[in-house]
Amino acid sequence: MTGTLINVATVLIGGALGLVFGARLPERVRHTVLAGLGLFTAAFGVMLFLDTGNPLIVVASLLFGGLLGEWWDIERGLERLGGWLEASANRGQPNGDSARFIRGFLTASLLFCIGPMTILGSIQDGLTGDFELLAVKSVLDGFAALAFASTLGVGVLFSVIVVFSYQGALSLLASQAQAVLNEAMIQEMTAVGGIVILGLAISSLLEIKPIRTGNLLPALLLAPIVVFLLETIAPMIDLLRTP
Repeated sequence: MTGTLINVATVLIGGALGLVFGARLPERVRHTVLAGLGLFTAAFGVMLFLDTGNPLIVVASLLFGGLLGEWWDIERGLERLGGWLEASANRGQPNGDSARFIRGFLTASLLFCIGPMTILGSIQDGLTGDFELLAVKSVLDGFAALAFASTLGVGVLFSVIVVFSYQGALSLLASQAQAVLNEAMIQEMTAVGGIVILGLAISSLLEIKPIRTGNLLPALLLAPIVVFLLETIAPMIDLLRTP
């Protein structure tokens, strides 16, 4: 839960600064800062991948996970969910402060909670207590909150309620999974997550090439399954080789 608490704090600080100073921050400054964060996120993703014990497990997980993600069209589903929630919240609302508050609250909540980094960071925090990924996300969310609050108002700050509930729940669920996941499974899940984070940096932060990173999320579930299968099959192969 430490990463989630950091995330809540950065959104509150960034949102508060946005209410006071956001309108005075030049667009070129925002762009440069975001590019720097994108480069750091890409390097962080590579660092996570380098912890893998077997790159072939990562490749297999990404390959079949990507096929499942495209089949289920997870990325499109997330986009539709966000659009539906925003349309539902704004339907029938009067123009003015009330509508502005709701829009700020919902827009920020969706941005901070729907995405691969949220899921990866919360799982990592819950499984291992390592909140580095959520700390990186917190910095990104802090700057985003600053930008949103400067235009959408105080509703952005109230998105921390959703951030705390959603990410906290994911971390708690992940902590329960420790009973069935061993060190090798967690290691390969982290490596796969590093590749997904790299894709997110390339597509969303640096805007180099569009990548449907949401469709790679099933790879996180497949990585421990692949490790389990290899751990099960290897002793059988050794047994067959024994004269």
